[in-house]
Amino acid sequence: MTRYIPCLLVTLTLVLAGCTGDEEGEHIAKDAAASDRQKKQINQETIANFTMDAEVRGAMEDMTLEDMIAQMMYVGLNGTSLSKKGEEMISSQHVGGVILLGRNVTGDAQLDSFVSSIKQANQGYGVPLFVGVDEEGGRVSRIPSALRNIPSSKQIGDQDNPELSFQVGELLAKKVKRYGFNMDFAPVLDINNNPNNPVIGDRSFGAKPSKVSELGIATMKGIASEGVVPVVKHFPGHGDTSVDSHFNLPKINKTLEELKDFELVPFKEAIAEGADMVMVAHILFPELDETYPATLSKPIITGVLREEMQFDGVVVTDDMTMGAISNEYGMEQAAVLSIKAGSDMVMIANPQGDQYASVQQTIKQAVEDGEISKESIEKSVQRILKLKQKYKLDEGTNSSLSQEELNDQIEEVVGKVK
Repeated sequence: MTRYIPCLLVTLTLVLAGCTGDEEGEHIAKDAAASDRQKKQINQETIANFTMDAEVRGAMEDMTLEDMIAQMMYVGLNGTSLSKKGEEMISSQHVGGVILLGRNVTGDAQLDSFVSSIKQANQGYGVPLFVGVDEEGGRVSRIPSALRNIPSSKQIGDQDNPELSFQVGELLAKKVKRYGFNMDFAPVLDINNNPNNPVIGDRSFGAKPSKVSELGIATMKGIASEGVVPVVKHFPGHGDTSVDSHFNLPKINKTLEELKDFELVPFKEAIAEGADMVMVAHILFPELDETYPATLSKPIITGVLREEMQFDGVVVTDDMTMGAISNEYGMEQAAVLSIKAGSDMVMIANPQGDQYASVQQTIKQAVEDGEISKESIEKSVQRILKLKQKYKLDEGTNSSLSQEELNDQIEEVVGKVK
């Protein structure tokens, strides 16, 4: 019935135009035409979303509980080529995402072959795979030196140029896409307001929320413009810490109101600008949750990120094998707590032994025992599949852009950094 509303409005407007004189009537008719175009655009978006939802529901009908839980796993691999165990995890267990780290990269041809083999292992499955990497520029770069590195976020931030930041995002995406990656765990939206911070520093665009917001969002949009999924991080904010969460659990003693005025600003604005995926950090915020760090905290993930900030995209944890979590919790327990808190994907970047299978089985048991609702699992998988569909992910070939062409483009941007 709603599709007839625009026509009805135009008809009514034309009648009113005849009663109010030619000039006024023409003005009203123009307003109605603009309104009609807007409604048609909204209607088209509604139809597109409806089609997407229907396709996602169709894909989920064929999924078992194990399949759905597997989609919620973002895992790392050992070695510099795809092992038999890694291939089985992808081709038989159907994990939702794979991340490669520095240890997995030795050179140009090697990385190209590794990513291609990962995608090939998933070709028999109907759901595409997230293949992600940390490529921020500066000191956090996993891409081989055959491609020139991009300046750090601080260097880009010092230019205070949103157009340049957008170009940087484009180049980050082109770099990772050249090797077949479809997701970049960037940009960093942390505000670097603590000089003793051992982990963020020059990975941040600056010390002011406004700068980090503007330049971070421009970079996010640049990455997305190339068809690569950007992941903003590290929610709720890792800038004001003096402990590295790779080794121990940082703590920030700020109230929610204080966070809203500072740390949360870039994330709030990124969400308003269409952020698709948010990585949550391993940080304890006692004023929000006395017991659990953000990655395991329902008050933070569901209460703040989902309800307060209205984020309905994909939530992924930082690596659960980092010391901040592994020193305090078993991997299986942490995964269950995180999903109960509202996470959609649990990252296990450094799995040991059969850790992945153990985590998957523990989550399944938690669902069967009623500790985790099946409905929450389904909602998470819907978000994951919708994101994969939005970016039209597939297991196809890598970017055709040559190494020389890309290096020339990077050189041009580097030349703009003073």
